[in-house]
Amino acid sequence: MGEEKSVMVVGLEDNQHSFYALEWTLDHFFTNYNSNSPFKLVILHAKPTPASVIGLAVGPGSVEAFSAIESNLKKIAARVVEKAKEICKEKSVNDVVVEIVEGDARHVLCEAVEKLHASVLVVGCHGYGVIKRTVLGSVSDYCAHHAHCSVMIVKKPKTKA
Repeated sequence: MGEEKSVMVVGLEDNQHSFYALEWTLDHFFTNYNSNSPFKLVILHAKPTPASVIGLAVGPGSVEAFSAIESNLKKIAARVVEKAKEICKEKSVNDVVVEIVEGDARHVLCEAVEKLHASVLVVGCHGYGVIKRTVLGSVSDYCAHHAHCSVMIVKKPKTKA
């Protein structure tokens, strides 16, 4: 009987920092192992709700705006999933689950860790300063404090000007 692999969840947003974190993770934990990686890989994209994007404003045209935003969020999610699959294919990582879950990324990732009994959560880092991080909130900071597993925050190296 084969030993069950630990689960590694990679949180993915539609930005270069997230895709860098995915590529870094694949390079360091999957591509050199072929099919013998110690982890089962789950890539998770948290799709925001339209209400979280536009707030709770109700007024003329809000139904149309809500519908247009929902359509756009679905397109973004599909693009993120396709790019993730493409990166995995390029790195010859085929045993991967890619999911889209609607909700706030911080909560979606922490809930997924619980549900999947993940041992590692990987997230990218925007490199925001203190003020931006305070105003926008940091998914990586939240997960580091609330996820019930080890959290690896992958930072993209700064490019030299």
